[in-house]
Amino acid sequence: MRLGITMGNKTRRFGARSCFFLFHFSVLLIFGKAVAELRYSIPEETREGTAVGNVAKDLGMDRTSLADRGLRVVSGSKEAFFDVDADTGALKVRKKIDREETCPGRSACLIELKILVENPLEIHYVVVEITDINDHSPIFPETEQRFQIAEQTSSGTRFEIHAARDPDSGVNSIRTYLISANDHFDIETSQTDEDKIPLLLLKKQLDREEKQKHSLFVTAVDGGKPQRSGTLNVSIIVLDNNDNRPVFIKDTYQVEIFENAPVGTTVTKVSAIDPDEGANGEIEYSLSKTLVRNVYDIFELDRLNGKIRLKGLLNYEESETYRLDIEATDKGTPPLTSRCRVTVKVKDVNDNPPEIEVTSLSNTVPEDSKPGTVISLISVSDKDSGVNGKIISRITSDVPFELKPSYKENTYSIVTKGFLDREMTSHYDIIIQAVDCGEPPLSTVRSIQVQVSDINDNSPRFIQNPLQFYLVENNVAGASIFSVSATDNDVSENAVISYSIARLNDVTSFLNVNSENGQISALKSFDFETLKTFQFQVVASDSGSPSLSSNVTVKVFILDQNDNAPVILYPVSSNGSAEGVEEIPRNVNAGHLVTKVRAYDADIGYNGWLLFSLQQVSDHSLFGLDRYTGQIRTLRSFTETDEAEHKLVILVKDNGNVSLSATATVMVKLVEPKEAFAASDLQSSAKDDEDSHVTFYLMITLGSVSVLFIISIIVLIAMQCSKSPDYTSKYLPETNYDGTLCHSIQYRSGDKRYMLVGPRMSIGSTIVPGSHANTLVLPDRRRNNEEPKMPSADWRYSASLRAGGVMQSSVHMEESSVMQGAQGVLVQNWPTASSAADAEGGEVSPPMGAGVDSNSWHFRYGPGGPGAPPQHLKPGEVPPEAFIIPGSPAIISIRQNQGGEDDKSDFITFGKKEEAKKKKKKKKEKKDKKDKGKDDGDE
Repeated sequence: MRLGITMGNKTRRFGARSCFFLFHFSVLLIFGKAVAELRYSIPEETREGTAVGNVAKDLGMDRTSLADRGLRVVSGSKEAFFDVDADTGALKVRKKIDREETCPGRSACLIELKILVENPLEIHYVVVEITDINDHSPIFPETEQRFQIAEQTSSGTRFEIHAARDPDSGVNSIRTYLISANDHFDIETSQTDEDKIPLLLLKKQLDREEKQKHSLFVTAVDGGKPQRSGTLNVSIIVLDNNDNRPVFIKDTYQVEIFENAPVGTTVTKVSAIDPDEGANGEIEYSLSKTLVRNVYDIFELDRLNGKIRLKGLLNYEESETYRLDIEATDKGTPPLTSRCRVTVKVKDVNDNPPEIEVTSLSNTVPEDSKPGTVISLISVSDKDSGVNGKIISRITSDVPFELKPSYKENTYSIVTKGFLDREMTSHYDIIIQAVDCGEPPLSTVRSIQVQVSDINDNSPRFIQNPLQFYLVENNVAGASIFSVSATDNDVSENAVISYSIARLNDVTSFLNVNSENGQISALKSFDFETLKTFQFQVVASDSGSPSLSSNVTVKVFILDQNDNAPVILYPVSSNGSAEGVEEIPRNVNAGHLVTKVRAYDADIGYNGWLLFSLQQVSDHSLFGLDRYTGQIRTLRSFTETDEAEHKLVILVKDNGNVSLSATATVMVKLVEPKEAFAASDLQSSAKDDEDSHVTFYLMITLGSVSVLFIISIIVLIAMQCSKSPDYTSKYLPETNYDGTLCHSIQYRSGDKRYMLVGPRMSIGSTIVPGSHANTLVLPDRRRNNEEPKMPSADWRYSASLRAGGVMQSSVHMEESSVMQGAQGVLVQNWPTASSAADAEGGEVSPPMGAGVDSNSWHFRYGPGGPGAPPQHLKPGEVPPEAFIIPGSPAIISIRQNQGGEDDKSDFITFGKKEEAKKKKKKKKEKKDKKDKGKDDGDE
């Protein structure tokens, strides 16, 4: 064995083609430096397991890291003759090599190996030369050859003998020919470009009469040590004279034919002439029996006309040249023979597509790999030659990978050319196409699949932020109230999400979340009257390393239930019970106001809408109760036979699904008119001092209202100038209330607006659309050319507002009108308020959102009763005069008697047109005159 190192990529078939040399020289210039190539040499038939050389040592590798680096031989051939010891780096023979079988007809037998090393990825080339040993003896194609030689044949004539064949090469091939001892013949050799042809030389003329047959032995001897030989028996029959032999027109024929020529194609035609006549001049052609065996399978010769035709298919890749020895023999006695040689050169056609070999492949690549990361090594080859064997390789699929050429021709590495994102594409099919330069070009396509592995580069994501949930009050403590859910585009552990609550306020201490499924449970029961809305944050974290998280704001709105019974405000006795005594003169007319029952419900909407009914009365013909206002009036005049004392039990109930109620007892005593007048005088004298203080308070109130009105106008103008087309809903501030007048809250959800009605509505009060009878769906006031504009956010009270403080008047509900929501869906039966029978009632036009412009609203307040003084306001309470109906500027008119009592004409009107003001004013004057006339009649 021998080791050699050559610089560069040496081409085995260099030949006379300088283009290959120029190509490899250009490759060296591109890569900037030569690359080492190992060479070893071993004789054929070497035993299995024999060490050829130590690759690791010759390449200067660290032997301690060989096992980890995966040192191995990558062979492109079907048979692997060598392998490498991954621990020692020794290159060993895997199976015996027969040089003649492996490299038939080649002068030099070279096997090229690829040595692959990983971590980092390297590839080295090793060439092993298989040297010949003398393991074959020369063999003649036949064991015996016969000649017919005329006795007149002159001395010096040469006869061609069958040439022996020896598969060995070099010195082990045939060296010489020997002939057995005789008097007439000797042996000579003729050297051609490939073979030595033995010739039988006639030294002395034959004499048929002396000897008719001669038997000789021709021995072929090779040059091996020890020598091997083969023997041919030659029989010579002496004939009578045939003095002219056939003569070929050419001694040598040169023919070129394409390898794809079909069977039956005429290759060429040989021709010989013989001057003899008769049978001695008739010529027959035949192929020499000394040709290579496969020639007889590919070519056939017409024995009469000398045409050479294709009998089989040609293959340039198997043999580029065929040499045919043609014999022309006449029919004389003895026959004479002559020879010529036909050289057939096969021309290559592009009949072999390129082949793509994947040397090394990493099936998985992390998505955070940098551009230029090596994914695979590939090599391409083509069995054709010349231009037909030149290959152009490229990636045809639209993938973030590219081919990078190696220093060795037709060797490439696949590298990333951009950043990867598994969430967009989790795997790639890299389609590699290799196209040769033949005409027409042939191509080969190979697909390589690469999986992109995940890294934790995506945070959990909530579909909606913020989230809104509606919760009915009095929920069960510890039960689940709702759930949140987030998604993560990563996979496996990077997508496992856990949930937690950000503890930012006191409310979150009563909430708990299931870390696995996001179910949120409340540890306490919520009360709408205490808490109407709250919000908190839920954090979603994945299980990646490092962990990523995101949060969502959860807004919770508490919904009201009918869990509060009505509370009687009047009458109330000194011991706190709902009992009272009323004294009236016996001579009052029908319709006289005896008293008025006042009640309050902490719930909102229909849960807080109160109705009054008589549960018990001594005489149904005497007293009547207004079911909406709680006013008790006489139905007729009293007679002498009527009892002096009557007991009335009034039931007050709300309109909830499960109605709650309370009762009040009123004792009505009939007294003589003088006694009633005396009692009235006593009450008037007791209130004189009180009236002076009330007058002072009313002056302060009037001044405050004026200042508040001016400030409101300024704020309204400023907000109208600065408001944006898109507005958000606000909730009404909570005010105290002790009557039965319902109020409303308007808010927006998406493209719809909702109105909630009921007493004691405060900031944050809300209800899920369609789930409760308290909700109205209002038309969207933001649409163009269809509805009026949205009022400023500072005008917080709707048309159904209630006065701050203790309101002494109830609204007389005479009938109900139907309110419709979006798409005509029936939403609410809304009570329509109108004037009560006396001046202490109020009137309200249809509710906000019922299709009526807010400019048409009128709200009027009157005093608590005839001659009654104004009620004192508690600290922080706002008088009715201070309320402004949203949607329009307000004109406030307040009149007061000299005596300090509120005039029955006190009112608040809202509108823009002066005509509406005048009409309302005339209507008011008529009503005042009518009331005054009634009062005079009563007196």
